[in-house]
Amino acid sequence: MSPVNDPRPHPRGGLGARKKERIDSLARAGARRDDAPDTEVASAGTVDDRAGVSLVASAWRRLRRNVVFLAGATIVVLFVILALVAPLVAPHDPSAGLLLSQVRQQTNPIPGPQPGFPLGGDQAGRDLLSRLLVGSRQTLYVGVFATLGGLIGGLTLGTLAGAFGGWIDSLVMRVVDVMLSIPSLLMAFSIAAIAARPSQWTVILAIAIVQVPIFARLLRGSMLAQRHSDHVLAARALGVKPAPIVFRHMLPNALGPVIVQATLVVATAIIDAAALSFLGLGNPDDRVPEWGQMLGAAQTYLAGYPHLAFYPAACIIVVALGFTLMGESLREALDPKSRR
Repeated sequence: MSPVNDPRPHPRGGLGARKKERIDSLARAGARRDDAPDTEVASAGTVDDRAGVSLVASAWRRLRRNVVFLAGATIVVLFVILALVAPLVAPHDPSAGLLLSQVRQQTNPIPGPQPGFPLGGDQAGRDLLSRLLVGSRQTLYVGVFATLGGLIGGLTLGTLAGAFGGWIDSLVMRVVDVMLSIPSLLMAFSIAAIAARPSQWTVILAIAIVQVPIFARLLRGSMLAQRHSDHVLAARALGVKPAPIVFRHMLPNALGPVIVQATLVVATAIIDAAALSFLGLGNPDDRVPEWGQMLGAAQTYLAGYPHLAFYPAACIIVVALGFTLMGESLREALDPKSRR
């Protein structure tokens, strides 16, 4: 008998045996499905009626379990509260030379810690702790107002570029590119040096101008993404005028990344302000303390009295770190591409 007509199964099991086993397994699976209870027609295709969660609520659920965000937010909140109540909690007048009688230029130029003055005094006999506390308010002013100035300028340029496009977009972006091609600290230094009389407001203006192109480019990119979204196309199809489309539909939905960036910019503004004050371009009146100004004045006594520079530098680093941690956590929570 030929192998083709041999009815006996192949000793190893051939293709036919595998097909038969597959058919039997499918039949058993079908039987199990037949035994399952039938789904009611009324409940078929229904959607869970639980309320949806907004982007902000979803982000907050992740942020409140994020240790990095909680650490940054704690630092920022404590810094803001301290800056607001600093004149009330400062033990002494920061401009009064209460320890001036102990200052000896040759033997003891810096009074050390003593009862009532836990950190000692500075080269003018003023209480160092009181100057650190009151200086936090000036640092907060510079950081917040410089960020607000850059945000307002960036919103103006970014809205023009993202809403109109065409030659307006090209013109605005070329100006932004020129500003971004110059290092930020060098540009701030140049702008502050132009002022006839350095002051705190010249530092704020210089830092705000440096931050404008960052906000402008970010807002322009967000608005370009909104121009072709479904709700904007629907508004145009319904005949809504361009101005309401820009200010009611495009701009509010494009502000999320800009607000997160503003949190990060506060940290940069504080560091830049300290750098300008350290270089002597801040407020020349040292009766109004500011951390960068205190850091600059301490460089003369850095070799023998490093604590004069350590305390204001540590304050600047901790506060900038707090804003950075909070801003990075907000960006991760609000950006779907970088969510953990």
